[in-house]
Amino acid sequence: MKRSFRAPLALALVSSMACYHAVINTGRAESSTVVEKEWASSFVYGLVPPDPLDVSKTCASGVAKVETQHSFLNLLVQWLTIGIYTPMDIKVTCAGAGMAPKTSMITPSDNTPAAQREAMAQAAGRAEHTGEGVFVRF
Repeated sequence: MKRSFRAPLALALVSSMACYHAVINTGRAESSTVVEKEWASSFVYGLVPPDPLDVSKTCASGVAKVETQHSFLNLLVQWLTIGIYTPMDIKVTCAGAGMAPKTSMITPSDNTPAAQREAMAQAAGRAEHTGEGVFVRF
């Protein structure tokens, strides 16, 4: 009898340690201003999302990064309510005022296919070298 409970108990223990975390980067430079909302209320396993977080006044220069996370305590409450109440933590990092995005721009010298290919090759090389996004304007 004891042996039959080991596998489900082990599975429950391992799954209870998982915390869901998503990060959205906009490519803009981050400032030190951070807006956090802990225990944002969503329902039915997240199918009914939390209310929108308005950071337009706090982040006048825009948003650099958004993070959502289900911590261990959030998941415990979700489990105890059988998924009816699904809280999450939201963290928004504002973009720096007057700071340019972490991207660069390449414009072809003219509108010929050869110049466009050269601009794309330059952009790919720069992106690979810097690890940052590069825009090509045609």
